Amino acid sequence: MKKIGILFGQENTFPQAFIDRVNQKAVKGITAEFVNINKVMQAEPLDYAVIIDRISQDVPFYRATLKNAAICGTAVINNPFWWSADEKFFNNALAVKIGVPVPKTVILPSKELPDDTTSQSFRNLAYPLDWKGIFEYVGFPAYMKPFDGGGWKEVYRIENEQDFFEKYNGTKQYVMMLQEEVVFDDYFRCYCIGGKHVRIMQYEPRNPHHLRYQHGKAPASKKILDLVEGYVLKLNQYLGYDFNTVEFAIRDGVPYAIDFCNPAPDADIKSVGEENFEWVVETAANYAIERAKAQKDGVDNLTWGQYVKSGAAGLPLIAATPKKAVKADVTIGEPIKETKTVKKVVAPKAEKEVKPKKTTNNK
Repeated sequence: MKKIGILFGQENTFPQAFIDRVNQKAVKGITAEFVNINKVMQAEPLDYAVIIDRISQDVPFYRATLKNAAICGTAVINNPFWWSADEKFFNNALAVKIGVPVPKTVILPSKELPDDTTSQSFRNLAYPLDWKGIFEYVGFPAYMKPFDGGGWKEVYRIENEQDFFEKYNGTKQYVMMLQEEVVFDDYFRCYCIGGKHVRIMQYEPRNPHHLRYQHGKAPASKKILDLVEGYVLKLNQYLGYDFNTVEFAIRDGVPYAIDFCNPAPDADIKSVGEENFEWVVETAANYAIERAKAQKDGVDNLTWGQYVKSGAAGLPLIAATPKKAVKADVTIGEPIKETKTVKKVVAPKAEKEVKPKKTTNNK
């Protein structure tokens, strides 16, 4: 019997629904349960073919446990080795190299010295930095946020140079990014599961969490949706994420990837809504079963992205619409049926209307 486990923290609705859905499918030789850890011995397996990881980003003990399980043959979703090395600034650089538009971004050293360092630890760093060049490149207004952060923590909107220094001086030991503000006409948040299943969701990032997923809004054009789909697939396939979300701000018909480092994305029914929740539960259950069937004991069953496989020298420079290597199952605001493949849904083109501009980079 192969077991699928889910490792989670304070969330409630998704873990139970995921376990129930896998077991309801009654696939011969496969069962699902909450992960149970009572001891972790080096190089000894945890007795799970697949583990869905929803919490190790906040619990180092779990991260080490998952790496140990992976080296024994568990297929961990997402790859705990890649997630340990991943951060937003690198992801932006990778996006540029593979032709996915992103806001202009620079990385900044922490304002305060890291623990156990002195000024002599930074003799390779110019002082002062070329602030003029940095500000001319990014422009104002801009956003400042941690290069490896999340959860809307330590994010600042910057109006001008004086405002920048006032806020930067209070960032302590955080390594920050300064990023161009994107004035957008539309905004999407997109689930991607298994590097091939995509769900594009209308999203308003400035609303409270439970009101961000928009309903009843005029649909985007097929051209925009196809661009978004292609970029979602490309980013996740190069990064190697099995379960991720990507956010896009649409400016002048161009989708800019704003945030695409969310390997434990929100999947609570109270925030994403019933239809999106159903899609995530069903798609995640099917994908976990697929991985369990393919899993083999004692070998590497992790997903490694194309960047790791090919190396930086193998990155293609793409400036136009990406060619889709894998056809995605894409839906827009429609519930998924348990036994059917979801097809792309494109609503009739709405009459053009003049709308006020909105801005975001606040992730």
